[in-house]
Amino acid sequence: MPISAKFFETFGAEPEVIAQAPGRVNLIGEHIDYSDGFVLPFAISDVTKVAIGRRSDGKFSIASVQRPQHKVLVDTLTPKSGETWARYALGTVWALGVEGGFNILIDGHVPVGAGLSSSAALECSVAVAINHLLGLGKSLEELARITQRAENDYVGMPCGIMDQSVSLMGHKGFALLLDCRDLSTRDIPFDVASAGLELLIIDTQAHHALVDGGYAERRASCEKAVATLGITSLRDISVDAYIARKAELDPVTYLRGYHAVTEMKRVIDTVDALAANDFERVGRLLNESHRSLRDDYTVSCPELDEAVDTARAMGAIGARMVGGGFGGSAIALAKSSLIPTIKEGITASFGARGFKPPRFFTSLPSEGAHVI
Repeated sequence: MPISAKFFETFGAEPEVIAQAPGRVNLIGEHIDYSDGFVLPFAISDVTKVAIGRRSDGKFSIASVQRPQHKVLVDTLTPKSGETWARYALGTVWALGVEGGFNILIDGHVPVGAGLSSSAALECSVAVAINHLLGLGKSLEELARITQRAENDYVGMPCGIMDQSVSLMGHKGFALLLDCRDLSTRDIPFDVASAGLELLIIDTQAHHALVDGGYAERRASCEKAVATLGITSLRDISVDAYIARKAELDPVTYLRGYHAVTEMKRVIDTVDALAANDFERVGRLLNESHRSLRDDYTVSCPELDEAVDTARAMGAIGARMVGGGFGGSAIALAKSSLIPTIKEGITASFGARGFKPPRFFTSLPSEGAHVI
């Protein structure tokens, strides 16, 4: 059933606007958006749609096609209150600072907990819809900061700006080189198919919950490194200079900051490698990123490591975990002819270790959020 018909069935009225926004895969540049770094994500074809209509009583009602029994009705928008799944949409309304009530119906098709940013897809679809409905005239950069604020201050998740930015600004056929300091962007052609390659996305089905503090604690470590070293952000120190000041930091803080400064360099190196069509180098950089996330930033988990290690053993030229970590998805860059073998190998290795069966999909870079 179309979302417009579902909206009428749920709220007894026609929606005034329908919008959609995609999830994302981050090719490289993990856990550095909140340190003013460069990141290289792309929007995927899986999207979240929202249908929205105004209410005359000033209340907010939110429902989900995927959760038909969990319709929420609230009188006021209060940060960090109510059911967590509803906070992402309600928090976006709150962060937009608009008056009046709304009916909101969500139809989400970005896998939840898979590290593909289902939360940003929801926030951005709501932001684009209300921006259009009320004629707010907000730019994509403004909407990115608004939706980040919704997740930071209303949901209570201290995420960076990457996920919302690429969900809003992604373009078909391109990865998005995003400067997280000023939100300037550059489209980077990403065409692995012409080289006979494919980017496999592996959902380990070890679903994470980042609000539990693991993410926040690591962000705090980066902020501690910045404060101790007396710099504006980890963006403002080279790898060599950071290493030279190791003695000023405790071991955990040092390693987490080391991940950030080296990952920022890996992003720029990956852009250079893509420009040269040097996919072998891209693969090596993906491998280095995973090692850093696993050993220095300690946000991997057994399922992610198993997926990455098996993919490499089966012939992938590079693989790494993606997303916030503690579960979710990994990516593997490999020859298209090897993808079936890699899938079989990962499925078998997961079974042997008693893990949930993984899910696989691929996606070419797709278009960002828009009204439909």
